[in-house]
Amino acid sequence: MNYRHAFHAGNFADVFKHVIMIGLLESLKAKQAPFCYIETHAGSGRYDLRGVAASKTREYENGVLRLFGATRLGSQLHIYLNLVRALNATAPHELSVYPGSPLIASLLLRDQDRAALCELQQEEAAQLKRLFAGDARIGVHHRDGYTALPGLVPPKERRGVVLIDPPFEAQDDEFRAIETAFAAAYARWPTGIYAIWYPIKLRQQTLPFQRWFSRHRIPKTLCAELLLHPDNSALRLNGCGMIIVNPPWKFDQQLAELLGSLREHLAQGRFGQQRVEWLTPP
Repeated sequence: MNYRHAFHAGNFADVFKHVIMIGLLESLKAKQAPFCYIETHAGSGRYDLRGVAASKTREYENGVLRLFGATRLGSQLHIYLNLVRALNATAPHELSVYPGSPLIASLLLRDQDRAALCELQQEEAAQLKRLFAGDARIGVHHRDGYTALPGLVPPKERRGVVLIDPPFEAQDDEFRAIETAFAAAYARWPTGIYAIWYPIKLRQQTLPFQRWFSRHRIPKTLCAELLLHPDNSALRLNGCGMIIVNPPWKFDQQLAELLGSLREHLAQGRFGQQRVEWLTPP
């Protein structure tokens, strides 16, 4: 794979994904019992926004940076921004570092919680191992997350969330790979929380994927989407979505409020849409 997330770190899709993930982790922390965070495509975990890749695209300027001066934000967005600010403490009004999902999760995990991170690319897996060297809570696996996932569930904690966030280089084929990996994992751990991120370019690419969950009668499947552009151009990222299986109680209401705030602050023009819908009944 040629994908490098450093080019896109901190963009609107990252903001969308990370604030939803924070909401899921915070809901698990409502109980004292330990849980496990599992990620199939973890990346390097930490991104230099002053590096060559991020400086070339500067996508974070229309993402996380838009929120720095915003007001009237919900609790999940405040947690998210506080985590980002903490990593940029030497210059709190500037952004030089952006946390990936693994780093955000590590900052939210308690002592009794655990994480299992998979990354196939050798260089990124090595960076991930260096980032978490000495943290006994976190295991880094230099493996294909799709094939590793069924062996990681159910975790010994019997509570937790799985984040599936692939690079989507293959587009339609990526959706089919997700379906196969999810089906194998769900068969072993049907009570786990699964969060599956996907890009929206053309609507006809996402509809078969969403229908797969209802066709296979996967209960408690929630869909959340944020669109900044009409979904009729394959030449750009028009929006993104998250399928959440077994979401926490009333999480759909949290998402509706959250996406309204994101749409307001991340808008790139007059067009903007949000959607929170149950694909199968709760």
